[in-house]
Amino acid sequence: MVTVNHRVVTELGSKADPEKDRIAVDGRVISLGTDFKSAPKIYILLNKPKGVISTVSDPEGRPTVMDFVKKVGTDLKSVHRLRLFPVGRLDFDAEGALLLTNDGELTNKLIHPKYKIPKKYLVKVSDVPDEKDMAKLRKGVYLGTDLKSVRGGRTLPAEAKFIKATKTNSWIEITVYEGRNRLIKKMCFAIGHSVLKLQRTEFAGIKLGGLKPGDCRMLTKSEVERLKGLTEAYR
Repeated sequence: MVTVNHRVVTELGSKADPEKDRIAVDGRVISLGTDFKSAPKIYILLNKPKGVISTVSDPEGRPTVMDFVKKVGTDLKSVHRLRLFPVGRLDFDAEGALLLTNDGELTNKLIHPKYKIPKKYLVKVSDVPDEKDMAKLRKGVYLGTDLKSVRGGRTLPAEAKFIKATKTNSWIEITVYEGRNRLIKKMCFAIGHSVLKLQRTEFAGIKLGGLKPGDCRMLTKSEVERLKGLTEAYR
């Protein structure tokens, strides 16, 4: 029931820093109290580079997304005090659009499966998928027999488009509406193609645009309103 930086806590006596870590109980982000609730809400889009951890800290000393968020203007000098945390995550070897915020309520909604938030990826895969392969992605692919686990069952229907082929590989575009761990890699593997490169180009309609890897920017007011509007129907 308890996660720290999106990882389930399994060891008795595990420690976390509430000033820096994202701590959640049964999916709900917790805070220290009124100071956090009264803090201004911050919404940031980061183009996460490869080789960066999607957490606020790392015991192994690897670079985290917070190392890049600190670069966003002088108004975020106290970024850790605001207790920003990533909305979901991107794999260590993946890159692309990642939102960070201190708005726990919005984060819970954006990562909750019932809201089916769209996430678009540009994917380099081995060989050349044919139309039957692409049709399987659109219909939903079977990942295993553990139906109750995020690791198994059939995926939700996705949007899938063939982009182009190179001499030995191909580029495809996939939009998914769920947030399972390593979902894109598992979907492509299920149709017989390994993922060689993975970039998330959009999250909930928020596009990378001209952001280079490692760069970030504040979301506009209209972008924040759009994010909140995606979950209005479920109130």
